[in-house]
Amino acid sequence: MDRRTKTLFASGLVVALLLAVVVSQLSSNDPDGLEYVAQQEGFADAADDHALEASPLAEYGRGLTGNDTLDTAIAGVLGVIITLAVGYGVFWLARRTARRRDDTANRA
Repeated sequence: MDRRTKTLFASGLVVALLLAVVVSQLSSNDPDGLEYVAQQEGFADAADDHALEASPLAEYGRGLTGNDTLDTAIAGVLGVIITLAVGYGVFWLARRTARRRDDTANRA
């Protein structure tokens, strides 16, 4: 990877992390559309708890540190990092598979 590509990647990462910290603070405690309709139609109480409801990042990370602003920022940053890690893994596997296919084709 050349210097220009590294600079572009680092800049993108900084922007993504900055947006995750800042924009995550704008998340609303109001119900989303589906939850709102369920409340209006009277079947919201029939919903079961989500299997991951007790996970550390549920509800925008509330309860991690006791400071809602910091909890939400942490959840946003971790979301960016996890998304980048999964994306990197997918592209790494795709590149590896393509190289194997090319090697096999060259041997034939």
